[in-house]
Amino acid sequence: MSKRIPNYALYGQAALPVWQDLLHLEWINERGDMHQREIKPHQHDSLLQIVYVRSGEGEVSLENSRMGFHAPCLILLPQRTVHAFRYSPETDGPVITAAQRPLESMARILSSDLLALMQRPAVVPLPWDADGEEPIWPLIQLIQTEAHGQERGNVAAGHALLLALLVHVVRLEQPVPSGRPANGRRSQLLIQFRELVDTHFRQHWPLGLYAEALGITPATLGRATREGLGESPTAIISERVVREAQRQLAYTALDIQQIARDLGFDDAAYFSRFFRKQTGLKPSEFRSAFRNAETNQPNSQHAQAEAEALWRY
Repeated sequence: MSKRIPNYALYGQAALPVWQDLLHLEWINERGDMHQREIKPHQHDSLLQIVYVRSGEGEVSLENSRMGFHAPCLILLPQRTVHAFRYSPETDGPVITAAQRPLESMARILSSDLLALMQRPAVVPLPWDADGEEPIWPLIQLIQTEAHGQERGNVAAGHALLLALLVHVVRLEQPVPSGRPANGRRSQLLIQFRELVDTHFRQHWPLGLYAEALGITPATLGRATREGLGESPTAIISERVVREAQRQLAYTALDIQQIARDLGFDDAAYFSRFFRKQTGLKPSEFRSAFRNAETNQPNSQHAQAEAEALWRY
């Protein structure tokens, strides 16, 4: 097991700078066969991946859950999602990789549903046969042409096509009833707050500093998160710290003191108390339980339930 969660551009290749533009398409068997159809836990710091499984089946780990998948389905992997795969020899389909930041910029203007979709990992079953007549297939063929081409503006064209593909996915989801219309201004504020938390949670910014960076008061920030997310801003910050701690405990060989230091805690004992208060487990207990669940049979419902129960966030 590696000391840190690997961060790649494409699996096995060094990560690109966060500002690097990218559009790439390859098929599962192109890279998977090189790794005996097992992709070990890793993340992509600034990239969104969409896997269209057209044949076969397997198992995917997405942050805090492990689940089986069967063709046809789409697997959505937003940036910084720790993920891993195991799949059968007949599994194949295109894997689209694109820079997430420009896609999110366009989605903010076009649709809050679209933006929400590309910010959460998911396995989406598809209600059609993968026979070349499925509604998203022409879009994927066009994306492949742009990804492999050298024409001027090919990345921009590919991103536009990718947004159209994601719109099809949004249409598959059932609408969530709401008692009142969405507050666009508040939604934008919450997106900015989460981005700040992602950037600064290791520095343990006080709540006032987050509010100052957003140009609002702490009280306004607290009201926005409680109304929009059902939680206080402090709870959201703590959840982000715990989620990163869980990822490192599960997927790296760093010891508790190293993880505590990486997360901005000067005292490993204080970090352990914080982690136990949030999750009900000591860091060592969480790691041991997760490893035990990992060694069980992947198709065991008991093993899957045990692993999922470990993750609070």
